[in-house]
Amino acid sequence: MNVWLAIVLTAAGCYAVKLAGLLVPAGALERPLVRRLAGLLPVALLAALTAQQTFGAGQQVVLDARAAGLAAAGIALLLRAPFLLVVGAAVAVTAGVRALGG
Repeated sequence: MNVWLAIVLTAAGCYAVKLAGLLVPAGALERPLVRRLAGLLPVALLAALTAQQTFGAGQQVVLDARAAGLAAAGIALLLRAPFLLVVGAAVAVTAGVRALGG
């Protein structure tokens, strides 16, 4: 029963947040600070999610094959590789490090 209550409350919360976003006046969204923050917020959230998934294991910080894959992806991005190649490099390096026992 607690799981269903959590699901219903989460769904209601998501709907309320979406409704609150629709009720914001258009003039408030046209301010330069709001536009700048709206452009930077997705990047910051994606970076935080990537860091948490790469370096986190429960309550500990770990440095394992995922970090090597992220480094490979970063190098591929610096070399301006196509996105599919960036993902492929990350996968290959991560798999290689894990195969070597890392």
